[in-house]
Amino acid sequence: MADTTATPTINLGSISRIPVGQGRCYVIGSDEIAVFRQRDGRLFATQNRCPHRQGPLSEGVIGGGHLICPLHAHRFNLKNGAGSELDECVQVHR
Repeated sequence: MADTTATPTINLGSISRIPVGQGRCYVIGSDEIAVFRQRDGRLFATQNRCPHRQGPLSEGVIGGGHLICPLHAHRFNLKNGAGSELDECVQVHR
């Protein structure tokens, strides 16, 4: 039997609210979500807090498909959340 559970879609407003190459933090319920707009226009969303020191990932730098934490420069893959440290990863949202 197929899973018919729908993932909710949440309207965060105009894409122009997120400058190209940057991220913004949105609070959805009790969660902080960091949404990033790459130079090619693609959007990626992750949890906003770094698992290492709770840094605000929405203030990080993105490039080459990775997000770099502003506090300690750990890298996270924007597609799957994998971190540069084996035991650290971030939740990604689609």
